[in-house]
Amino acid sequence: MKKQLSLAMAGVMALSLAACGGSSASSAATSTAEAASSAAESTAESTAAEGDVLDQAAAAAFAQDVTLTMWGAEEDQDLLREISDKFIEKYGNYGGKITINLGSQSESTAKDTVLTDPTAAADVYAFADDQLNELVKAGALQEVQLNADDIKSRNTPASVDAATVDGKIYAYPLTADNGYFMFYDKSFFTEDDVKSLDTMMEKAAAAGKKVSMDVANGWYLYSFYAGAGLNLSLADDGVNTVCNWNKAPGADVTQAVIDICKNPGFIALKDEEFTGKLKDGTLVAGVNGTWRANDAAEVWGDNYAACKLPTYTLNGEQVQMASFSGYKLIGVNPHSANVGAAMLLADFVTNEENEGLRFKERAQGPSNINALAAASSPALTAVVAQSEYANLQRVGGNFWASAETLGSICVNGNPDGKDTQTLVDDAVAGITAPVTQ
Repeated sequence: MKKQLSLAMAGVMALSLAACGGSSASSAATSTAEAASSAAESTAESTAAEGDVLDQAAAAAFAQDVTLTMWGAEEDQDLLREISDKFIEKYGNYGGKITINLGSQSESTAKDTVLTDPTAAADVYAFADDQLNELVKAGALQEVQLNADDIKSRNTPASVDAATVDGKIYAYPLTADNGYFMFYDKSFFTEDDVKSLDTMMEKAAAAGKKVSMDVANGWYLYSFYAGAGLNLSLADDGVNTVCNWNKAPGADVTQAVIDICKNPGFIALKDEEFTGKLKDGTLVAGVNGTWRANDAAEVWGDNYAACKLPTYTLNGEQVQMASFSGYKLIGVNPHSANVGAAMLLADFVTNEENEGLRFKERAQGPSNINALAAASSPALTAVVAQSEYANLQRVGGNFWASAETLGSICVNGNPDGKDTQTLVDDAVAGITAPVTQ
């Protein structure tokens, strides 16, 4: 570990001092880091603690004035300012002045903004993990060269996998809660009730209530097909999609989804409709994510509860619903004029203390193992329970529209009366169609 920290320190010091400006500058920085790493072999038995390593790296990065720009969600701006001020306080005594400018940028669209012009993008930015491959391919993410082994050890394995391409870490895990599960009113359902979607819909219908899910959305529709053991994944080219939903039992899954949507105890709601139906008393349960936890808690109060997804009926058998798992990551722009300083900032934003603060102030589930252990909420517990049946979202660009079309047909009860095999054949043809680049 001491050897690895020494190598990381040497690398980040080289990165801090290298001028960045496109791929040639990034290459120069990497070469310098490799040379410094070779020289550091002789210090493998150094007794420097991890904190000392970061301090030495900071001494090199902040020996002169440094200005960094960091992008994050609009809702996170106050939190990011608080963290930035703590960072400046921690590292502001090395001779130079540290300035951190913040910008609002949704994690969901960060890739599109960054790739418009990576050289003009922020030094540090948050993004959703499904954007990782394209950002790496475009040269818009700096490989993590500061304490990579520490990043691996302090975060959940799944979040590290979400930040890794070809065995190299390209981002710092930030949150581990971007999945979906079942919210429910525990005054209405028992813990046994919520194990079965059939039971939930039956009880809801009898009371004139509803259980909801956004079926006309590929992110949620995936749940039924993946639960049945069918495959949806990114092709080896990193652009197109592999999908076998039209193989058995895909047609039967499609019919099952149509039947669910016709059930009087079920309603297909888009995410933005969820809160309204909660507040007007329509819903007694619904599939959604942590971002709706406060709404559910407000409406149901002490009866607010959450759990993993239930089973659904497929050909007379109970099948566990699967899900996509998602993570928010922090990346460093290799085009930054201060790559080393940016890496220190990304490392700081995602440490145990600040991920704990993020959970406290924004109710976002930590990827940091220690912070996660200290966090407690019904939604986060449900995310962890569902993680056993969850997979990383790795799909090509043609998945979403075709999956939405299939989901919409199911929601509307297959109005044209097409054979379900034809429906799923058409969907797969669209999903696997070559992506135009």
